Amino acid sequence: MRYTPENPLIVQSDHTLLLETMGPHFASCRDVLNRFAELVKSPDYVHTYKITPLSLWNAASAGMKVEDVVAALEKWAKYDVPPNVPVSVRDTMGRYGRLKLFADGRGLRLESDDPVLMTEVCNLKPVMPFLGLRIGERKVLVNPAHRGELKQALTHAGHPVEDLAGYKEGEALDFRLRPLSIATQGPWALRDYQTEAVDSFHGDGMLHGGSGVVVLPCGAGKTMVGIGAMSRLNTRTLILCTNVTALRQWKQEILDKTTLTEEEVGEYSGEMKQIKPVTLTTYQILTFRKSKTDPFVHFGIFDKANWGLIIYDEVHLLPAPVFRAVSELQARRRLGLTATLVREDGKEEDVFSLIGPKRFDMPWKDLEHQGWIASATCTEIRVGFSDDDRLRYAVADDREKFRIASVNARKSVVVEELLARHVNDKVLVLGMYIEQLEFLSRRIEAPIIEGKTSQKRRDELYAQFRHGEIRVLVVSKVGNFSVDLPDANVAIQISGTWGSRQEEAQRLGRILRPKPGDNKASFYSLVTRDTVEQTFGEKRQLFLTEQGYAYRIESRA
Repeated sequence: MRYTPENPLIVQSDHTLLLETMGPHFASCRDVLNRFAELVKSPDYVHTYKITPLSLWNAASAGMKVEDVVAALEKWAKYDVPPNVPVSVRDTMGRYGRLKLFADGRGLRLESDDPVLMTEVCNLKPVMPFLGLRIGERKVLVNPAHRGELKQALTHAGHPVEDLAGYKEGEALDFRLRPLSIATQGPWALRDYQTEAVDSFHGDGMLHGGSGVVVLPCGAGKTMVGIGAMSRLNTRTLILCTNVTALRQWKQEILDKTTLTEEEVGEYSGEMKQIKPVTLTTYQILTFRKSKTDPFVHFGIFDKANWGLIIYDEVHLLPAPVFRAVSELQARRRLGLTATLVREDGKEEDVFSLIGPKRFDMPWKDLEHQGWIASATCTEIRVGFSDDDRLRYAVADDREKFRIASVNARKSVVVEELLARHVNDKVLVLGMYIEQLEFLSRRIEAPIIEGKTSQKRRDELYAQFRHGEIRVLVVSKVGNFSVDLPDANVAIQISGTWGSRQEEAQRLGRILRPKPGDNKASFYSLVTRDTVEQTFGEKRQLFLTEQGYAYRIESRA
């Protein structure tokens, strides 16, 4: 039996991978595991990963070969790799591309390299409604209207489709990237990794590429990747954003970095309804309806122009109702942008099948080492209860336990201590519970942005923060995503959404934009000690742990 003590990886027959954190090869092994496995839990000394079909299909779509996965397991394994694991990896990863979708004069054509596999597919009940006439042992016709639904159903059945049916070009839109920024009057260009991301999305032309997801950390310039993709295609573009603040930041960057004009870039929001060659809207607008039984009022925007490209910003937040519209837009090129493909609703497979596979991924720590994002230190501060709160917690049900722990009044004292420690820094205080945030806003005399804050007031406060007129800003969940506050270098999280890994990553992302000088940032997460909040906090940290961030633990009474 093989035994290589310096190797950090133990491969188990159930496709679980145990990675020891204390040895010299931990970081190298972790970085390669991130390409084809998912982190499940991360206690101090041994991290647990799981090889899943989706993790392998995303690796395959990003260009990783079966041989690369098997070689990595063999290279870093402490003991013999169980013989069933390479066999399973070859079988699962090899499924990607065995079914291919092509354009056909009669519509679309699904092909397989194996007539038995095609027979199996044609007899799958969830798939049968989307298939047409079988025209041979390995081919079956498909109605183009079912392109998305077919891919979705086959992915759920364990048979991912490589979509090579091509795309409608959309109406042409002639513009180019500016060599000089209007805002700074200085030169600018896509960074090397941003260009690589654009290249990976486009692939080698009409068939290989044109749909998929680019994964980059917050602050690394995902907007620039989107603009680069637009300029490569020169076509009418629809951009879906998380909120109006993000929408207007996109618009500002487009006008600053391209030759497009105000007349060509429109906003479709609650305040105005413009359909222009480049149109920006929000997920909230698209999912608006008067009641649960009424139709979505604004879904028609998808059909109002001959779009050649649709960009989904923060695609991991794509609302479930939008999936229906996405399934009907398979003939359009689709670019998803995100810092993490983690979805707390478990719909990662739907993003894979309907938006496209992961085309490009850049480890956060690689960009940190290159200076493109700030170097962040993460600290979890465990705070004690008062005697009264401890008693209330003890008799509460599970949901109420989480709320009581989250709004622990002693956290306010810790916030004041941290503000005194960071008296010269730009600080965001982030939380979930509005009463807790409003109380803290009054206590530390800092303005607050929450759901009821008007867009005008939000813009004013964000501008004052950017210009240094205010140093501390209290922000609810509305500030989790796509808020460009480049000078923020400290974030204090006082409460969060259960065990949301994506929220933890996004909140750290608020302070990762590169800083002049030492380019450092500090992220603090306050949890109540020995409660369910501490347990959920460990789950929240999973994605960041996977990216190489380690939480230092501090304790307060």
